[in-house]
Amino acid sequence: MTAILFSAAFVSCSDNDDMVMEQITPSQMLSSTPWETTAARDKNGQPVNLTDASVNGFVGFAYFKADGNFVIYGLNDVLRSRGTWSVDPLGKTRIITALNPDGTTIFTRSVDILVLNSNEFTYRIHTNPSDPSVYYDIVHTKTAHAEPANGQLTLAFTPWETTGAKNSSGNPVALTDPNVSGFVGYSYFKANGTFTIYGLNNVLRSQGTWSISPDGKKRTITALDANGNVLFTRTVDILTLNSSEFTYRITPDAGNPSVYYDIIHTKVDHKEP
Repeated sequence: MTAILFSAAFVSCSDNDDMVMEQITPSQMLSSTPWETTAARDKNGQPVNLTDASVNGFVGFAYFKADGNFVIYGLNDVLRSRGTWSVDPLGKTRIITALNPDGTTIFTRSVDILVLNSNEFTYRIHTNPSDPSVYYDIVHTKTAHAEPANGQLTLAFTPWETTGAKNSSGNPVALTDPNVSGFVGYSYFKANGTFTIYGLNNVLRSQGTWSISPDGKKRTITALDANGNVLFTRTVDILTLNSSEFTYRITPDAGNPSVYYDIIHTKVDHKEP
């Protein structure tokens, strides 16, 4: 028995000596944790306030997911952008491509990685294409901040088509019915907080800004005219919001809440006109 135990111990030690720790890749490092923007510096190494117009567009909580998708929220937990990301094998460059709900590209941005380890991710952004001497270093720190779960990303991830409506009795209502026809169309809720809604004939019906309440129970849109003037603001109760369905309840007369309509939207692959 003693001989067997010594033999087992020897094999175990030998196995440990031969063990090779697998190295983490730059991509795995970036996706290993959420990141919070905690500082910025100019080309002279001087601190820049995160509210400064030169850098505030790069500030927030960033989530680089292992499936190649990313999401960035402002420090107020409002969705700022979403899309795809990659890091070159040497960890020198990070590229993001921001996407619209229909999958079309808003922009592609490549930045130089200065630091990438388990606690810090710092990149250099050149903000003036014609003058490479102008740049800012954006510093991110590892954070335990949870990604907001109120449905912003779900709403902004895909176009939506109105496919049904029901009245307060639960009975179907034709989409041409005057009580619901004003809410029918293709909707594009973009990650930058703007929206567009087109009729099912692809004619623009409204555009403006949108938000979801922190508890995920209400969606608000503010429609704007071409000059940015407010046309109306509408807040509705969210009944269903998942990857395939978005249904909200509209109450035409706040003084008579017993009369309402549920407007049903379904995920659709329809390019924005």
